[in-house]
Amino acid sequence: MPELPEVETVRAGLAGRVVGRRVATAEVLHPRAVRRQPGGAAELAARVAGRTVTAAVRRGKYLWLNLGEPGEPGEPGEPGGPGEQDGPQEALVAHLGMSGQLLVQEPDGSRRHDADAAAFLAEVPRRDLTATLPPTLVRTVPLSTAHLRVRLVFDDGGQLWFVDQRTFGHVMVAGTVPTADGGPGGHGSAAPVLPVPVAHIARDLLDPVLDRAALVRRTRARRTEVKRALLDQTLVSGVGNIYADEALWRARLHGSRPTDRLAPARVRELLDAATDVMREALAVGGTSFDALYVDVEGAAGYFARSLNAYGREGLPCPRCGRPIRREQFMNRSSFSCPGCQRRVRA
Repeated sequence: MPELPEVETVRAGLAGRVVGRRVATAEVLHPRAVRRQPGGAAELAARVAGRTVTAAVRRGKYLWLNLGEPGEPGEPGEPGGPGEQDGPQEALVAHLGMSGQLLVQEPDGSRRHDADAAAFLAEVPRRDLTATLPPTLVRTVPLSTAHLRVRLVFDDGGQLWFVDQRTFGHVMVAGTVPTADGGPGGHGSAAPVLPVPVAHIARDLLDPVLDRAALVRRTRARRTEVKRALLDQTLVSGVGNIYADEALWRARLHGSRPTDRLAPARVRELLDAATDVMREALAVGGTSFDALYVDVEGAAGYFARSLNAYGREGLPCPRCGRPIRREQFMNRSSFSCPGCQRRVRA
């Protein structure tokens, strides 16, 4: 699924495009997209109609839209607007799964699109991560209703689409609960609440409220492999397979290293590496290998050409020149350098 940089890119796009807009109607085109909604399509449509989006919020890889009460005015671009400071009662949660997209369509049909860029995405081999784009080329994919699952229509005629080719993602309206530490629920809102389905998710490495010293202690207390710890969303959220491999490469650690045998300084170094790599990815819109991850305009991210380990099996390590290896890990692939990231024998 998309990781923190990709989800934050989508969140920022939603904050600029849908906050302050009122939902007129909702249409569910595939029942699987609302499978977590107890009352199904009818309940979701009824609970969003007439509601104003007051904030677009993210914690780790999880994204939601805070909803004002029916008839409550919105404040575009103001996370502390009506219904926000005291904490909204409900939110529209979107879990993107493996291929979910949130796309905005304006009333006049305006939307960035570049057919040449879409063709580029289709033609670049998946392993050719060193391919570059002209700096002026906006990489976008065509807007299509082929995999449209849920459509929100705003009262100004604009639309928000939930598109999901593989239908692993879902949307649902959920109630909110106070945050455990009293801090803001996530990036994009000052409200100290979280949607119920997100309440168990830890803060992420870009969260200013995160207690990093406590995170180091909790990581070392887990007694597990360090890559498993990075991927544990109840420990620290936002890191997935791509950025875990990149952070481990930067920290010169193999993912199988036991967390309880790492010195606190090494754990801090790894967390700093993960923070840096996600900030760099966020600056270029995230990582796109194909058309399944795009932002709200349909634009793909550029970070694939900056990867040092992930997806580079057989290619030389940028640091020492040894061929990058691929290993099986938790039903997925893990990439590392046998020279820079050596295993430590028990």
